[in-house]
Amino acid sequence: MDGSSGQDQGASPAAGRPAARSPLRRAEHWARDYARLPGIPDEFIGADGRPRPVWTRFAETFAALAPSDIERRFASADRHLREAGVTYRSPGDNAERLWPLSHLPLLIDESEWAQLSQGIVQRAELFERVLQDIYGEGRLVASGALPAAAVAGSSEYLRPVCGVKPPGGRFLSIYAADIGRGPDGGWWVLNDRTQAPSGMGYALENRLVLSRAFSSIYKSMNVERLAPFFEAFRDALRASADRDEPRIGVLTPGMFSETYFEHATLARYLGFLLVEGDDLAVSGDRVHIRTVAGLKRVDVLLRRLDSNSLDPLELDAASRLGVAGLMDVVRKGGVVVANMPGSGVLEARALLGFLPSLARRVLGEDLKIPHIATWWCGQKSARDEVLSRLEEFSIEGAYGRAVPGFASSGPVLAGELSAAERERLRAAISQRGIDYVGQEVVRLSTTPVWQDGRIAPRPFVLRVFAAATPDGWTVMPGGFCRIADKLDARAVSMGDGARAADVWVVADKAVAAHTLLPGSDNVRIRRIAGVLPSRAADNLFWLGRYLERAEATVRLIRALAAQHRDPGKGSPAQLNTSERIQRLLLAWGAVEQTSRSKGFQVAAEALQAEAQFGSALSLLRSAQRTATSLRERLSPDAWQVITEMPNRLAQEAEDEDAVVSMAELTLDRLASFAGLAQENMNRAAGWRFLDMGRRAERAINTARFARQFGYDEATPEDLDVLLTLVDCQITYRSRYLIGPALAPIRDLVVLDLYNPRSVAFQVELLNEHIASLPVLKENGLIERPQRLAISLGARLTAAEAAHLDGRTLFALEQDLLNLAEAIGQHYFPHGPNATRPEKLTGLA
Repeated sequence: MDGSSGQDQGASPAAGRPAARSPLRRAEHWARDYARLPGIPDEFIGADGRPRPVWTRFAETFAALAPSDIERRFASADRHLREAGVTYRSPGDNAERLWPLSHLPLLIDESEWAQLSQGIVQRAELFERVLQDIYGEGRLVASGALPAAAVAGSSEYLRPVCGVKPPGGRFLSIYAADIGRGPDGGWWVLNDRTQAPSGMGYALENRLVLSRAFSSIYKSMNVERLAPFFEAFRDALRASADRDEPRIGVLTPGMFSETYFEHATLARYLGFLLVEGDDLAVSGDRVHIRTVAGLKRVDVLLRRLDSNSLDPLELDAASRLGVAGLMDVVRKGGVVVANMPGSGVLEARALLGFLPSLARRVLGEDLKIPHIATWWCGQKSARDEVLSRLEEFSIEGAYGRAVPGFASSGPVLAGELSAAERERLRAAISQRGIDYVGQEVVRLSTTPVWQDGRIAPRPFVLRVFAAATPDGWTVMPGGFCRIADKLDARAVSMGDGARAADVWVVADKAVAAHTLLPGSDNVRIRRIAGVLPSRAADNLFWLGRYLERAEATVRLIRALAAQHRDPGKGSPAQLNTSERIQRLLLAWGAVEQTSRSKGFQVAAEALQAEAQFGSALSLLRSAQRTATSLRERLSPDAWQVITEMPNRLAQEAEDEDAVVSMAELTLDRLASFAGLAQENMNRAAGWRFLDMGRRAERAINTARFARQFGYDEATPEDLDVLLTLVDCQITYRSRYLIGPALAPIRDLVVLDLYNPRSVAFQVELLNEHIASLPVLKENGLIERPQRLAISLGARLTAAEAAHLDGRTLFALEQDLLNLAEAIGQHYFPHGPNATRPEKLTGLA
């Protein structure tokens, strides 16, 4: 498959036309103008030179939209991506990027899709059988149908898997192929994905965004739904386990993975647990999840990390992502891993040249979708062919995209190298051809994108997914489309200069709506949400603490700003109170020092300082990082609030009023999140740990406020600030017709069980939460967190405000810190501390 697309990449068809006219002309005009305006995307025109009917249908509706309506819908799609936090990372990125979604879909007719699906199913079945042979009897290698070096040369060929019968009966549960359309209108396979194919979660998000932005067009086009594919995939994973109600986890490398958002999306959509290697432990012949209720068996792992990282005992000893002993459990049939370790061996390009003969040998038929002509230079005849026409080939690594000896992470176009570099490549291939493949240089078909207010053609690659089910392979009706920003694209990756597009498989008749929700007649009713991994509980607990700590810091900042703006500022008592606030901000790490800057400058630094770990901005960013690992457990509204706060705080505050406004707005958003958690989260263990984090931190901060501003010689200004910090001004004034008095304020702030801001109120709620959590030992003794909470509650109940002093408040603060630490040690254990419970009670 060589040559070009036959298109002169010239001006857009909309160039020179009035702005009021839609840039997308009606389909009946495209055929007439195609030869004259070669900038039209290839996908518009079929092999017969006429507009594809599927694009004609789209154009008839899209062209009727006013330009302002088009821009409004595009803006709505972009806003949804931002609010939902749809992100990805490119290799080497320290921060996540907003998902680059193209505003126009890729359209494929259902009849053409049916032919593609047959080819994808054939290829998936071929790979499954080849894997069964490679790790089983080895007949293909023994007979010479596959060179041993082409298989064993791959780092994905895992000797520990040899002879292992896959639990669940399959090596491949999910297969994907990257395909592209050639200039003749036919499809070609560019790459095979058998390791842990990514993109399904992003395909879901692409569909969600675009179907909302163009809901009327989406409905009128009869687009095939994605839900049936995911339902079949989910049911197949469930059926692969050896018990009726299996526990399934999505095994992710963690929040710094390039596609972590997708992992969370799949877990949430399919109803699986999102787990990391540190969440899992091997016990006996099974894999278990560390939960707040002890170790719980996991039956199936949908892995999202490379095979070599799965088990540091038998595979890569340097891996910190896997589970020690996992391979032994797989060998004994104790857990299903989808896809099986070692399945990535078939991604090696060294094998591509052998697939046509393998298809005839294994399946008794020719490949229905060809792939790019490939020569593995490990064979003399192929090596000689490549070297004789080196300038015409794209050279890639036989076992990875990187070409050995060259800095580029992708293919090397020999014809574009300097003479010296080309000779160096020639010498490398001659010396060790086993590491190289030569492929024909191909140019991809183009699809429409919206560029600077008009339609423009861009090359694309489509990733198609197939899932193995008990009834055979099923193909996702759509897929994951990647579009290059460069017209001369010969390889597309989700790095710089690439975007994604939704893929619409368009039917002639109406498509029935579908959902993953099961029918009401075959569901066992339950009210417990399921297990809560210890890591998730830990992160929820600290999310609550970070948010509450940020609130306390912002309240201090607001109080300091109020002191600075008070018309009566300058009195000794007020200066003393202001100094106390600044010292507390310094002790909390919100400011660097307070001796050189006063008032507004200190407040601004405590609110926005990037370098200060205790500033409001730093605390909110810590909360955001923690929430990132909880995406599958947070609603879109909650996630939007969390990401919105640090983004707004990072904007420069020009004056004192801006600082106060930012502080007020942040408190408002913190209250919004608290309301979302209180009203929208199910009262399972996850909500309890989030609330426990908030209550523990609020109790600690309130005790510290009481000690700092409610000391024995506190001035009225100090006491007034204390009431402001704990938001009790109105309550105090409604109870007492006198000015601030020490004993009543101490009672209200520390001991009053009716005050939702008091220390006693927080401790009472902590007692309720702990009592509702699982008990790990059946010895009849109360466990340490509950023992500490009960003791604190009893002391506060029996205490009198008149007997509270600085020493008592300091001891109370330390006891609250000890309680928070005890909760972490008890419920978030790691390593050998994660034990199986003797009795399972309460929430899990």
